Amino acid sequence: MAVLAYSLGKREINQHFTIKNAKLISLAAVLLLLLFHTALRHYGGGDSCEWLLSKGRYLGENVWQPYGCMMHKYKSNDAITCLSEKRVVFAGDSRIRQLFYSFVKIIKPEMTEDGNKDFLWYPEANNSMKDRVMSWTHEAAAKPDVVILGAATWSIKLHSGSSETLQQYRANLTAIAVHLDKLAEHAEIYWVLQDPVYEDTLSENRKMITNQQLDLYNQAATEVLNSSKYSGRSRVKLLVAVRQAALETIVNSDDGLHLPEGTRNVGAMVLMNSLCNKLLRPIDGSCCQTISPPNLIQKLSACFFLGAVVVFVVLHALGCNRHRWHATPDVESLEEKKPTTAAAPLGPKAPFQALCRMGVIMLYFYLCDRADVFMKEQKFYTHSAFFIPLIYILVLGVFYSENTKEAKLLNREQTDEWKGWMQLVILIYHVSGASAFVPVYMHVRVLVAAYLFQTGYGHFSFFWLKGDFGLYRVCQVLFRLNFLVVVLCIVMDRPYQFYYFVPLVTFWFVLIYATMAIWPQILQKKTNSSGIWYFGILAKLLGMLLIICFFAFSKVGSFLHVFSVWPVSKLFELNGSVHEWWFRWQLDRFAVIHGMVFAFLYLVLQKRQVLSEGKGEALFPAKISNLLLFFSVVSFITYSIWASSCKTKTECNEMHPYISVVQILAFILIRNIPGYARSVYSSFFSWFGKISLELFICQYHIWLAADTKGILVLIPGNPSLNILVSTFIFVCVAHEVSVITNDLAQVVIPKDNMALLKRLGAMGFVSLLVLMSQLLPPGT
Repeated sequence: MAVLAYSLGKREINQHFTIKNAKLISLAAVLLLLLFHTALRHYGGGDSCEWLLSKGRYLGENVWQPYGCMMHKYKSNDAITCLSEKRVVFAGDSRIRQLFYSFVKIIKPEMTEDGNKDFLWYPEANNSMKDRVMSWTHEAAAKPDVVILGAATWSIKLHSGSSETLQQYRANLTAIAVHLDKLAEHAEIYWVLQDPVYEDTLSENRKMITNQQLDLYNQAATEVLNSSKYSGRSRVKLLVAVRQAALETIVNSDDGLHLPEGTRNVGAMVLMNSLCNKLLRPIDGSCCQTISPPNLIQKLSACFFLGAVVVFVVLHALGCNRHRWHATPDVESLEEKKPTTAAAPLGPKAPFQALCRMGVIMLYFYLCDRADVFMKEQKFYTHSAFFIPLIYILVLGVFYSENTKEAKLLNREQTDEWKGWMQLVILIYHVSGASAFVPVYMHVRVLVAAYLFQTGYGHFSFFWLKGDFGLYRVCQVLFRLNFLVVVLCIVMDRPYQFYYFVPLVTFWFVLIYATMAIWPQILQKKTNSSGIWYFGILAKLLGMLLIICFFAFSKVGSFLHVFSVWPVSKLFELNGSVHEWWFRWQLDRFAVIHGMVFAFLYLVLQKRQVLSEGKGEALFPAKISNLLLFFSVVSFITYSIWASSCKTKTECNEMHPYISVVQILAFILIRNIPGYARSVYSSFFSWFGKISLELFICQYHIWLAADTKGILVLIPGNPSLNILVSTFIFVCVAHEVSVITNDLAQVVIPKDNMALLKRLGAMGFVSLLVLMSQLLPPGT
């Protein structure tokens, strides 16, 4: 699939196999999948509560995955919040009692099983159980909110599994079901189907409890309780998931009858999710959740895109068909590729066409991660899930190699390649849940630092060489960095800080611009006339470093104070706090200035012709090159050994800001010192690097799910095929968003300064109104 996506992204391979056709295929696939999932939910029992209670599989030891939805792992505080005003009753035999203990331990982890008297002992479905249920229906004061029942093994044991006992069980349960139905009008009722036994380890007095007998009793319970449900009304719920989990784990039972603790915990967590998800609405617990209706801003955004469709149709009918394609820029360095021939100006229809395409894409985002259409599943890390795809893409990257147009250090093809392979590694890291493995986490932290290093390197180089500090340039960069995220904040109802990387690179771009633009503006051409200006630029870099250190070492004071002031706080708060922004900012606080210093040193050495950058030439003389390569390899390996020995993320994160640059510089030197390495690049990685920002942002909702907590499931029941299909659609969408962003940037950001100022004033006024509206009390 990666090969296909790359091949489609290159220039036309033939007249049929193009990126445009790939996008049409992905659109057709989305439409077919929408029809499939709609039909599945309508005709195939599409209630995620039923999926939670009845279907699932083990991802790993004691890690249960319900079919088609995500199960939140409840802790004591959440459980207490949910159940504080509920009366929950467990009644049944010893296996239900064990389920009860596991359930209570979620609420009170310190509780012991010995001597607990809160469980109601009813080992058989008989008149005693019926009388207890009847009492709940008549006594309002003692009526429970939740009832979990189950029994059968004692009936089999006491009567040696006779057929008459089975018939009596069915009759007794039928009588009980009448009262359960009545009780279910005001309470949630669960009947736990019988778990299997491991017959080889059963004691002699339990040998008659066979799996064949249990299947007959389960069949009887299912028939009775299903037939007792009234059409269109919620009645007794059958808990089958524990039985499914037990089928794989009962061999580990101590006595062949009672479940291992891990399996009982799965059952307790399934119950907790069924009871609490609809109340607490955890983002990583999609089972049993109802969909929140769109808010006013989301409705207005839908109207805006519909309006764009109407205008586009009208203009199309009037014959306004002038349009041209734009070269897609690197959204971070913004060095656009100039077309070989002059392009016609955009016609009036083009921006509305782009908005229509964006509206379709945003509808897909909404359906994937805000509507109850597609399924979601939780992540589960294994070494093979991370390293096998990693090796696969690295082999592909090496295989698709081409000669560079120039052999300069960090040339354009190489930086695109660098961003491309880093982005693919980060995508694999996210989808595999590899953040749980500290060594992988620390290496990926270096990749994020390397992105910021490139931000400092690229923008410093641009300002130093070209000296373009105009408003048009600034607005172009900010628009291309932020357009997708701003639209997603509105459509997906997420805060700006949720997409943390964009606020991060935006902040650093503004700081770089301020550093370079303030008087005196020191450019390379100034240093040509007098070397004293070198000290001026070093003074600016030192001042920027001091500001960073000041904020870093005064978190409680200056940093939180500055970023907690309205309206700045609206850009940097997440869940009402700027602590997440602080964490992200300080983790790589030196990466950008490292990139700027590196760019300065490189450009000075290049100007003075110290470096040999011809194709096939080593960057330095042989002895120096060999020495630098040796130290780079040693540094690279040393860092990896250190990162692999980390015990906790907190411990390693404290060192990360100071030593990540060692790994980055080591990579740059290893990649660039040998002339043959500098003269080739991976066109495979480079293609992905050109849309790296879109890939990073789009993954949040249309490749991952539940705001990155889970994985989007388009093809249920086949994880491998699902990841192939969802990846193909995801890459096509990211590429299209990149094209749309470039198209709209030409329209939204005019080159005329007066027109640009008017638009900025209008956008500022609208933004202020939106911010003010958030200060009003609800219902105003």
